[in-house]
Amino acid sequence: PMGPVTKNLLLLAAIARCAILDFEDIGGVPDSSSLDTAVKNGRLLNQTLNNATFLPGDVLVFPNKTFHIMGGIVADNLDSVTISFDGTIVLSNDLKHWPRSSGSKVLECFLFNNAKNLTLTSSGKGLIDGNGGKWWGIPGIGYLVRQENRPRLMRFEYCSDLTVENLILKNSPYWTFFAGQVNGLTVRYTDIDVRRTNIDRHDIIDLTAFNTDGFDVTGRNVHIHDCNVWNQDDSIAVKDDSQDMLFERVNVSGLGLAIGSISGSIVRNITFRDCYLHHTFKGIYMKFRDGEKPGFVEDITYENIVMDEPEQWPIWIGPAQQSDSNNLCAAHPCSICWPHFDFKCNMPKAALYRNVTLRNVLINNPKSSPGVILGNADNPMQNILFDNVVVKGAKKGSEDYHTCVGSQGIATGGTYPVPNCFKEVDN
Repeated sequence: PMGPVTKNLLLLAAIARCAILDFEDIGGVPDSSSLDTAVKNGRLLNQTLNNATFLPGDVLVFPNKTFHIMGGIVADNLDSVTISFDGTIVLSNDLKHWPRSSGSKVLECFLFNNAKNLTLTSSGKGLIDGNGGKWWGIPGIGYLVRQENRPRLMRFEYCSDLTVENLILKNSPYWTFFAGQVNGLTVRYTDIDVRRTNIDRHDIIDLTAFNTDGFDVTGRNVHIHDCNVWNQDDSIAVKDDSQDMLFERVNVSGLGLAIGSISGSIVRNITFRDCYLHHTFKGIYMKFRDGEKPGFVEDITYENIVMDEPEQWPIWIGPAQQSDSNNLCAAHPCSICWPHFDFKCNMPKAALYRNVTLRNVLINNPKSSPGVILGNADNPMQNILFDNVVVKGAKKGSEDYHTCVGSQGIATGGTYPVPNCFKEVDN
């Protein structure tokens, strides 16, 4: 049998010999779910992606078979290469053997550092299954056990000119897709599906798959379009220090089209348009977390948005409704249990929204009030415009916005209902 040195030499020769690498041909083992196979496939993938002879223009192809892979895949400094997921990738759910850092922090499923001109694609619609059920654990209890020490399915750090297309990203253990400090990102025809059950809404069981964000991004020059997201946290989230981003023709259901949570940074020139939200939990969701340094969210547009039967708040502009501890109702800075009982919800004083436009937003049959607009009285929101923001079929007693304070807002274009802290202006 070949020893490890011989196998590595053959791998080097294969890469040097051809520009298209078939993962099975270079030693990948398909159609076996054993731990040993997953570990071997993960090791081979790490070796391949980090081999010095994996050169610009090369393509790594996963053929139309199922490959079980252990996570902890880390690729550094890839340049102008393509990875084509033509089959199915299933991440191991063996938590005991999952690779960890020296501090016991789990490694990500896939981590790409400092890549440029990288393309992740498929000849059809490739599936990458994060196998997240064991990571989520028993509903309501699993989070208390592992909290946020769970791997992201795909993470990109300091990458430029990145393209992700024609993929299905399923059941991530934690955030599904995180691109941090990117400069140039296009995501298209890529779907995210994260759920415990197959019901057509987000109930208390499904929502306990906490932190299973969809597309989370920071940086510059991002375009995400023609994608579908069903998940149990922020469906799209623009995070700190971001600008010049466009999200269009996306269908989402989860905690909605989010900006945040933001603290101590500037986010500007972000547009969501032509989006449909079916049975989403939240809809338009803008949020600041606690922080003493000034933070600004400005020049934001949501336009041509339709929501059908949103479960909770169709519109939320204010503090982040979240807990960062094992006390799920802690206010950091707004309790997820608010407005019930005596839980707190406070807008950070250093946070400011300005130049925010919602235009042509239709909310059909919401199950709660139209939403919450919660600014800080000492640092109120500036130049908030609702133009043709219309709620139809509101439940009796829930026709008006639950909260509207700390905002300098204008309602026009037939907006109904008009938030009670806004000024109504005819066109």
